[in-house]
Amino acid sequence: MKFLVLLHVMSAIIGVGPTFFIHTLFGKKDNVGELRSAFKLGSKLELFPKTGGSMAVVTGLILVFSDGWEFVSFWIIGSLVLYVAIQVLVIGFAAPVTKQLGKLLAETKLSSDQPVPDDQKQLLAKANKLYYGATAMGSLLFILMILKPFY
Repeated sequence: MKFLVLLHVMSAIIGVGPTFFIHTLFGKKDNVGELRSAFKLGSKLELFPKTGGSMAVVTGLILVFSDGWEFVSFWIIGSLVLYVAIQVLVIGFAAPVTKQLGKLLAETKLSSDQPVPDDQKQLLAKANKLYYGATAMGSLLFILMILKPFY
């Protein structure tokens, strides 16, 4: 059982962790080169939430069933709702914005040292706001999992 808890906690950290880093990655960029570098690194980071997040859900469900917890517990329901909300926010809202920004960035003929065009800055700001929402929900998710309040 301890190994399963360890696997669950580690996969949750790996799965949700990049959400806390994304603001540094997608923060204000002074030039096109910085934005291109951010996108290159961001595409590599996408793997962690997909694998770690999925593993966290599977191990969490196994823990719930094997330890006798019930799905009527506030923290379990709240954790699942928050996890799904994070996925919807990131996959359904932030990803299309970043995809559009990536397409514009790929199409731009500007050199790396030139300033980021205004339309790309606006999309970057929009994506960053969405990621801040995901970060806030991720923080609440960890709080629920650690404190396990019973209401």
